[in-house]
Order: sequence, then structure tokens, then C-alpha cells
Amino acid sequence: MKRILIGLIVVAVVAAGGWLGFNFYVQHRATAEVEAAFEQIRKQGGKASHGKVAFELATRTLTIEDIAVEPGQQEQTHLRIAKVTAVGVRQADETRFSADNIEVAGVEAVVTYNERAKLKATYGIPQITARDFSGPVRAANAPLSGSIIDAYRFMLAQYATITASSIVAPTITANIDAGPGNAGGGDFTYSGLTIQNVNRGKVETAKTDRITYTLDVTQPGKPAKMTGELSGMAAYDFDASAITAALDPQGSSDDSFRRVYRRLSANSYAVTMAPGVRMQVEGITIEDIEIRPSKFRAVDIMMLVPADRSTPPSPAQSREMIEKVADVFEGLRIGKAEIGKQSIETPQGTARLNAVKYDQNEFAVEGLDAPTPQGQIRMERFALKSLSLTNLLRWAASLGNPGQGPSPDRMLGLFRVLEGAEIKGVVAPYKNTRQLVTIDTISLNWGQLVGSIPSKANLIVKMVTPTDASNPTQRPLIMAGVDKLAIDLDLGAAWTESSGAFALTPASIDLGNLAKAQARLALANVPRGVFSADPVQAMDQAGQIETGAIELSLRDSGVVDLVVAQFSRIQNVSRDAARSAIVEMIRAQGERIAASNLDARVAVDALAGFVETSGQTLTIKLTPLGKLPVLQLMDVLNNEPIVALAQFRIEASTGL
Repeated sequence: MKRILIGLIVVAVVAAGGWLGFNFYVQHRATAEVEAAFEQIRKQGGKASHGKVAFELATRTLTIEDIAVEPGQQEQTHLRIAKVTAVGVRQADETRFSADNIEVAGVEAVVTYNERAKLKATYGIPQITARDFSGPVRAANAPLSGSIIDAYRFMLAQYATITASSIVAPTITANIDAGPGNAGGGDFTYSGLTIQNVNRGKVETAKTDRITYTLDVTQPGKPAKMTGELSGMAAYDFDASAITAALDPQGSSDDSFRRVYRRLSANSYAVTMAPGVRMQVEGITIEDIEIRPSKFRAVDIMMLVPADRSTPPSPAQSREMIEKVADVFEGLRIGKAEIGKQSIETPQGTARLNAVKYDQNEFAVEGLDAPTPQGQIRMERFALKSLSLTNLLRWAASLGNPGQGPSPDRMLGLFRVLEGAEIKGVVAPYKNTRQLVTIDTISLNWGQLVGSIPSKANLIVKMVTPTDASNPTQRPLIMAGVDKLAIDLDLGAAWTESSGAFALTPASIDLGNLAKAQARLALANVPRGVFSADPVQAMDQAGQIETGAIELSLRDSGVVDLVVAQFSRIQNVSRDAARSAIVEMIRAQGERIAASNLDARVAVDALAGFVETSGQTLTIKLTPLGKLPVLQLMDVLNNEPIVALAQFRIEASTGL
């Protein structure tokens, strides 16, 4: 029995010794692996050191303390880490390892960048926790160029080699030093960063509870600070592969659009821009953010940062910068975006906005309620249709030097930027009066561009405006008791290249309390060259245009009584006498016209009957008797209107 007991004790001692020996061997190997990784950094000219390395075999826990990395290039990241603890470490093969849990404590990183403008960023991360982590045993060689683009490519390359079910950083602080007197520096704090399901360059979700910042927005001689808070920011379905391609210094041949984010969102955003000026936003969403690597090139973006920010750019430099920004936008595409309810507090009052939206190239502002010196203005909706930011920037760059008016051709280039605009539901103060202008709809659309000029357009206006006592032409309306005008305008025009026909239809205007007028105009043999920004060329081509049928109608809703009342006051006679006098003048003038054009008599009779009885509709149709060039007709109209009428067959009628 004693021998058995002694034997057991010997076995236990030997086993314990073997265990301790094996544990010592594993720890020695772990230390050697860590040292090999640090030696890799030293071979590239940098400095790398660490403190105690420990490995606990029972829980497979690796601990590394006091890590310090200083690369050989001054423009790279200087990194310090107080402690790294990896639990459940396993090595599947010679190149990769995994861990159940990794905790990194006391991270301090300093990034210096001097390529275009000197910037120094200092980051502090008290703690990072990664779960179900897998990654390479050794990182690839860090870039030696010192370029920040190469540094980003290196980081994305490492990022594409790891997986983790989650990465959490409760707090991250950052300080950006842009240099004395330069705007762009500031302090940032990120709270509650959580990243879910990282898989070799792809991320399912990344969320931050709150981001706060204080930013230096100093202008020359005007120190200023801007503070802000962004809460509930989230990114969904991030894919780094497109960005990696865009960072290729040789340029990418990938001309397809590739999605970077499925969705970006934030719950709220508040910013204080100046004393007494504060903006609050509720809800931000951006969906389907895509880039085209061949166009969205990181090198071009970095070149947009001026090397010397103390000197304002010249007009030529500004135009060049705008062109570069346009090139970048050509490689960026967004499915849709929306900024929710907004309020801007200023010393003059608070402006509110329900939403700003971008969807399928349409940009819209909805629900505006803002103070003005004349009073409150409200607008239901303002929209720009088929807006191209790329074309807008290029058009702005083409306008010319400040102080010099842009050429007509360049101004017409705006038609290529948009395809229309719309305003709805506006209520605004009219000048300094207490009256209001009400706009139901103003809609302008165009298309079928010939060069820079649309050959198809449509304008709709529905609004009510007060009559203006300071306008002499409107005084008769006011004297007649008309205090506002209801305007309903519908104007359409289109050119058909195959036939050379141009039609103005519909063309109607309804002054609700006065009259409604409609017109139809047809032109023939309209050449393509008439749509030219060169006025000489346009006039030369206009000589080929021929006049078509013209049809006019006027429905009386009070305008006849208004004219009669005005004539009555001027002549100091009764309204009946005034009406009779106007009819007689029309008939007398008609007799002189009818002497050279018998067809004109029917028009004169119709006009006289229109004045004799209120509330009627007058219709006149003019049909050319033969080929009638428009320029010839206009010349005759200016000199001998009666002769011009003789070129048409005239039909006229009245009716209730």
C-alpha cells in the first residue's frame, strides 16, 4: 500500500513537472511568435517593442503588455497599447489563428499626414472587445511610402483578412490638429461603437450611440467654433472591396457601380454654428451608396485639399477644383436620401422644414415655414427634376470669371442640368403689405434638347396675387373693386423634327375674376438650326419658318364690365352710354378695315357683339391663304396691320 501511495506521489510529481514544462514551452513559443511579428516591423525600419508576454494553457489565454510601434516613416501611425488579452486562442494552421474573445486596453494612436496639408490626428480608445475573432498570425508588410492612401489600402487589406461576430468600443476620442490658424481641427468623441458580423471586408451593421464634436471653422481674422451631436448613427451592409479598388494608385479599370453601403442612418443631429444660431435635425437616411472605382479615385479626392490653405484660390484654380469635384461625383451614385424634420434657430426667429429628399435624381424640399422681414413664408414643396450634380458642377465651372457675365450659350447650359422645377402650396407676404400671395402650383418642364435649347416645354401656373396700388396699370382694377387676381396659366410648346412642325398648345390663361384666354398657334417648316444659341444663326434659319393657323378665344368673366366702368369714369357718362360708345367705336374702326378686307367685317361684328353683352366667349380663327413666312408677317404687322390681316381667312363668332 505504501509503495502504491509512493508510486502515485511520484507519478503526480512527474506529471506536474511535465505540465509545468509543457506550459513553459507553450509560453516560450507564444513569446517567440509575438517577437517574430514585432521583428517584422523592425525589418521595415520601424521600432516595435513589448513588455511581458504570458500564455495560460488551461484557458488558452495570451497576454501581451506595453506594446509600442513607431514606423520608420514620419507620416504613419504611431501606436501604443497598454494590454492585449486573447482568450481561447487556437491556431488552425501556420498562417491563421482564432480566439473566443480579445480585449485590447489603453490604445493610443497618432497619425501624421503631410502630403497636401499638414494634419495630425490623435486617437484614444480605452477598451476594444472582439468576440469570435479570426485573423492572420502575421500582418502583411506595412507600406514604406508614407502616403496616407497607401496607409488606407494597407488597413483595408488587413481588414479583409479578419472575421468577428462583434467588435465593441465603448468610447473613442479623437483630436485633429490642422495647424495654427487653419480651419478643420477639432475634438471628437464616439460613444457606444458596436460592429456586428465582420467577414473579410464586409460588415453587417455598425452602430454608434452618439458622436459629439467641437470643430474649428476659423476664417482669416475670424476665429469661430462649431459644436455638434449626432445620435443613433448606423451603417448596414458595408463592403470594402469597391473602396479598395478605388484606392489603387494605378487606377482601377472597373467602370461598374458597386455598392459600398446598403443604408446609412442617424436618429438626430444638432449643431450650433454661431452664437444664437442652432440647427436640429430629426432622422437622416441614405440608401444604396455606390461608387464606380474607375471614376471615384482616392488620389483625385485627396488632391482637392489645397496645399496652401492660407491663400484663397484664384478663379482658374476654383474652376479646376469644381471640375475635379464633378469628376468625383461622376463616380458616386445614391439611390435615395432623406433628411427629416429640421429647425434652424436664429436671432430673427426659427425656420422649420419637414423634409429634404433625393430620389431618382429628383431633389425636393418639403414643408418650409420660415420668417422673413415682411412676415412668415410657408411652402408645401419645391422640387428640381432630374437634377445631375455632376452636370451642375460642370455648368457652374463653365460660367466664366467673377465680374464677367457668362455668355448666353453657357447660361443655356442650365437646361442640361435639369429637366424641370416645381413649386407647390406657397403662402407668402406681398411686399410690405399685410396681403398674401398664394401659389397653388408653378411647374416648368422641358426636354428634347437641340444643343442647349429645349424644343419642348410646358408651364403651369395656378396662383392668387393681390393687386398693387403702386402699379399704375393695376389702378383701374383697384378702382373697380378687384383686390386680387386669380391666375391659371397652362402653356405648352413642342417641335417635331421629322415634320418641322411647331405647335403652341395648350396656351391658356384664366384670370378668374376677369377673363379666360386661350390660344393655339402652328408653325411649319421650322428648321433644326433655329434652336441655336447664336442669334445670327437663329435669325438666318428663322427665315424658313412659315405661319400656320392661329386660333384665339376670350371668355368674359368681368373684364368687359371693368372696361366699360373705366370708360364711364373717364368720359363722365353712364355705363350704358359708355358701352354704346365703345361698340360704336369698334364698328367705325371695323368699317375702315373691312374696306380692304371683307373677311375682317365678321371679326368686327363679333367683337362688337362681345362688348354689347357681358359674359360671352369671343372666338377668332386665322388661316393663312398661302405660304406666309413668319418674318414677313411680323414686318407687315409692324408697318401695315390691315395688310397683314388680308393674308388670312378670318372666322369669328360669339356665344354664351
